[in-house]
Amino acid sequence: MNDPKRINGFSRLDKASRRNWLREQFLDTEAATVLSQFDVDGALQEVLDNFSENTVANFPMPFGVAPNFIVNGKTYAVPMVIEESSVVAAASAAAKYWMPRGGFGAEVLSAEKLGQVHFRWSGSPERRAALLPSLCTRVRAQTAHLTERMDARGGGVRNIVWKHLPEIAPDCYQLLVSFGTADSMGANFINTVLEAYGQELRRWATDSPELTDDERDLEVIMAILSNHTPNCVVRAWVSCPIEQMNVPGSGVDAADFARRFKLAVDIARQDTYRAVTHNKGIMNGVDAVVLATGNDFRAIEAAAHAFAAQDGTYRSLSRCRLTSDTFHFELTLPLALGTVGGLTKLHPLANLSLQLLGQPSAEELMCVMAAAGLAQNFAALRSLVTTGIQKGHMKMHLQNILSSFNATTEERTQAECHFNGKTVSHHAVRAFVESMR
Repeated sequence: MNDPKRINGFSRLDKASRRNWLREQFLDTEAATVLSQFDVDGALQEVLDNFSENTVANFPMPFGVAPNFIVNGKTYAVPMVIEESSVVAAASAAAKYWMPRGGFGAEVLSAEKLGQVHFRWSGSPERRAALLPSLCTRVRAQTAHLTERMDARGGGVRNIVWKHLPEIAPDCYQLLVSFGTADSMGANFINTVLEAYGQELRRWATDSPELTDDERDLEVIMAILSNHTPNCVVRAWVSCPIEQMNVPGSGVDAADFARRFKLAVDIARQDTYRAVTHNKGIMNGVDAVVLATGNDFRAIEAAAHAFAAQDGTYRSLSRCRLTSDTFHFELTLPLALGTVGGLTKLHPLANLSLQLLGQPSAEELMCVMAAAGLAQNFAALRSLVTTGIQKGHMKMHLQNILSSFNATTEERTQAECHFNGKTVSHHAVRAFVESMR
């Protein structure tokens, strides 16, 4: 049956033709006009269109800034791209809270990224130890032209491990390769080197004099980087005397606040249901900076959640401890980032974000981003154990509801006064706006 809603060659159409087809088959005319309302002028639109495939429009996101972040003694205005209204406000409030208490400390614990070549091999597992040194020498020599520039920047191939994976198949093996990629995220570099390793493995099986005839059957299955980055990790922390942990207006004294805060973190360390929401709050802050700087938030998310479950139970990424007189709160998470290459230069706002941060190295950006995640976590927990999360969240949500009713400036002002201290709901806001009108 000829279904007009199925199409061949959609990718070969120009943008106007794609829009027209969507209007004819899926959208009414009024809805279809929205697609063209978010175009920008000139060469910038061509740049944006080339970021993806089958593009029909831009999808704008709010670009905000959280000021007053002190990280390792340096003051930052942190760029954040996110649609959740309370996130930037919460991060800003946490940064301001910690500013007179010394700000955030942060350190990169390790900065290696991983890649894998998976292959079938007819040799015995016991032969690996004897063959690995010469194999490493061979693949490194044959790919030296690919790693030369990265080597000069302090990166390159750091180590190669040959693993047997009998749980998959008796003849299944893997080369696990660790990389340094300096200030680039390095995905293309890693994948290029790994694919070259795969090609060299095939040649090695064919012509290496070390192999017996029984060891020459080798099939490369795939070569690809891993987004699991447990060796590319940063730690951020805040610390101050417990007596300074006052929360004005909360009705909770400093010592009680610190006690309740630690208990909330401990719950997220042990209870998976709470840990998922707890870590989602951390990633609110992290992802917003990832997006603003043109990095890959999907990879960051996947790595963070794998890291949270590394001992077999999904846990909080942050920890809290109290001594007799000191509050200490810290976050450890993997962050594989780049400050050169990719969208960091091609997207004007990503480029601007890095300028705003003082053109940081990848490791400095890791520190700032971890601090943003810790700030977000602190702000959420502070609300949860004192006034409750809805007080601040619904204040921000009120503005979104008013926007849906096309509220005027006067209506917004009166609504803010009316709902101060009251429960905000869509129904209640609608009734209030309608009563004003």
